[in-house]
Amino acid sequence: MLPNMNKRAFTLGLASAFALGGLLAGCGTQPLTRGVPVAETSGGDDPPAAPRELRAAWVSTVANIDWPSKPGLSSAVQQKEAIAILDRAKSLNLNAIVLQVRPSADAIYPSKIEPWTEYLSGAQGKAPMPAYDPLKFWIDQAHARGLELHAWFNPYRARMDAARSQSAPNHITNTRPDVVKRYGKFMWMDPGEPAAAKQTMDVILDVVRRYDIDGVHIDDYFYPYPIEATPAVAGNAAALDGRTAKAELDFPDDPAWQRYLKSGGTLARADWRRDNVNRLIEAMYKGIHAEKSWVRFGISPFGLGRPDRRPPGINGFSQYDKLYADAELWLQEGWLDYFVPQLYWPIKSPGQAYDVLLDYWIGQNPLGRHIWPGLFTSRIGAPTRAYEPDEVLQQVSVTRSRPQATGHIHFSMVALTQNRKGISDQLRASRYTGQALVPATPWLGSTRPGTPTIKAVRGARSVDLSLTAGKGNALYAIWARHGNEWRFAVAPAARATWTVSDDDRLGPAEIVVVSAVDRLGNEGERVRVWSKP
Repeated sequence: MLPNMNKRAFTLGLASAFALGGLLAGCGTQPLTRGVPVAETSGGDDPPAAPRELRAAWVSTVANIDWPSKPGLSSAVQQKEAIAILDRAKSLNLNAIVLQVRPSADAIYPSKIEPWTEYLSGAQGKAPMPAYDPLKFWIDQAHARGLELHAWFNPYRARMDAARSQSAPNHITNTRPDVVKRYGKFMWMDPGEPAAAKQTMDVILDVVRRYDIDGVHIDDYFYPYPIEATPAVAGNAAALDGRTAKAELDFPDDPAWQRYLKSGGTLARADWRRDNVNRLIEAMYKGIHAEKSWVRFGISPFGLGRPDRRPPGINGFSQYDKLYADAELWLQEGWLDYFVPQLYWPIKSPGQAYDVLLDYWIGQNPLGRHIWPGLFTSRIGAPTRAYEPDEVLQQVSVTRSRPQATGHIHFSMVALTQNRKGISDQLRASRYTGQALVPATPWLGSTRPGTPTIKAVRGARSVDLSLTAGKGNALYAIWARHGNEWRFAVAPAARATWTVSDDDRLGPAEIVVVSAVDRLGNEGERVRVWSKP
């Protein structure tokens, strides 16, 4: 989740500097206007639209950036840390977590395809002790809090030289060394090798089949970020084409490239590399939905688009030319359900202005897929080029001012867990004053969920609800009118009871309305379950 080589190195450095050391009982507290909690609304007998906004955070396992705080912790401590993260997310009124489940061709869950990651136990291939399934634990605990859990996969990274343990016997560097190439300090699965692409697909579809995830998420690592060639190689390269600039080390995919040419391939090498990535993206999108139609597929690419399409004044690294990532094509073809450009620059950055880049990506979205930009919240309190909390607050506001951008994701959860410079307090007080539903994804299905069965009883200081979910019911949306204000809350479908407490300022709940919400965010019939006599 890293915007360029310098920033990537900086972010991984946060792992050592910033490593990570209940359910709400009643309705939320925000008034509702235009689906976003920004102002009070007058009363009426019918509740307003439910607030809709994706509010999420990445949880990195690589280098123990977010979770677990260090390798080798007991299962009980790992679980305790996971619960602390989820409780913080819930308390902030976030509604989704994007959890890294495949850091480097390894897994945070039991897999027959790839080994356990070293970031859990300290040794690749070694399970946490006592044995448990971390991914299932995260899913169950997230869903119990009404949070979505998206499984985040790194599609091609196989190994880093910074790894602390030897690669396990069943790691791809040992089972298929022919499809893994060294590039600088990385071992990289070659996107041009069908066996490498197949392994990534097999891993992702295995998780989709076996786990109750809400989304599959991949990051910006396609072909690796380029590194400078060694002096000898750089000199040869510069001599060949007359350049005087620093030469980059080319990715060593010549065996796959030569096979392509011998098979009659006619694409230029750069176009062939992009086609390798494109074919995997398209296959992921179709394969995921063939398994489970409600599991959304998202991509978080580098935040700058193609050089030949950029707005005036925008400059910098080209993922199209260097990572061989044609992100504009993925949007054009609809090979994703949500798009998370990593907009890791300030609003006033002259060459990479946040608002200008956001507008660019909105303009590249003809099929109306979700646009949920990534925010570099972990820059708050950083040793260099640090953000103040207000930068993130203003980026949330800028995003909300664009109707076609319906959410955002923080990189990463550690900044919110640590409440750096009060960012969590400020988000909760000014931007996340109440709960919100994740925006619906109607192109994957629009059937409304069944109507739940609700019983309401007036207590001394509350309206107490007994809840029985209807068909396809994943969440309950709950409105309560106190005086002239509607309050909104979200409850998981697993809840059997819910309490709508009286408001000390506005008085008791006069009307309570409940509806079901399914896995795709479709809302069912609204049922008035309580009216003041």
